[in-house]
Amino acid sequence: MNSTRAGLGRPASGVVGRWWLGSFGLAAAVELMGVALDAPAVQWAAKPLLAPLLLGWLLAVSRRWDPVATGLVCATAGDVALLVPGSTAFLLGMGCFLGTQLAFLTAFLRHRRPPAPAVAGYLALWAAANALLGGRLGDLRLPVLGYSLALTLMAAAGWGVSRRVAAGGALFLLSDLLIGVEATGVRLPGHGLWVMTTYLAALLLITTGWAGRRVGPPRLSRGRRSVPAGPSWTGGR
Repeated sequence: MNSTRAGLGRPASGVVGRWWLGSFGLAAAVELMGVALDAPAVQWAAKPLLAPLLLGWLLAVSRRWDPVATGLVCATAGDVALLVPGSTAFLLGMGCFLGTQLAFLTAFLRHRRPPAPAVAGYLALWAAANALLGGRLGDLRLPVLGYSLALTLMAAAGWGVSRRVAAGGALFLLSDLLIGVEATGVRLPGHGLWVMTTYLAALLLITTGWAGRRVGPPRLSRGRRSVPAGPSWTGGR
């Protein structure tokens, strides 16, 4: 199995990489336990570590800073802000995650344009969701409108990277849609666990999918198909 990223000279899925992902898995399990038990102290201990652990893995793999890394920093700030009760903290968290969506969107569009049907489908979903929920969001309507547009475009742009990144974008959209539903006064059974589970899966899929992306479409070279280098274990495409 070729798991060596071009130019790095060492396996991307080595001991260091496994440590970062294993630590993320442990922090995620603790966070979900904190949500299930409604234990704020447990969530404070685990949630601020989630995105930084994925950032550590990404930097260990790629050895360079890019917009996805910036997006993970913004996600860390957003996670911390959303641990604080109140509407001001909620708006601050939304602003931080807006930075996440714009950073991810920038990275994905630089890589490759998404297919037009994906963009059209996601925009139709965005319009329908805001039409159904917008009237019950009160003062949050305009901030949610802008944030959800950036989120939707990010999810659509993921289709230009890989199926893994596209799945992560879809789960991110679903997670925040559940938060939007709660903001209208509707709370589904197991709401908190659904929000966090989909969010954690989204971050993991986007980060690992981005690291495992192909540099470009396969090319024919000297009669054989050449495949751009990348950590194949991520299943990027």
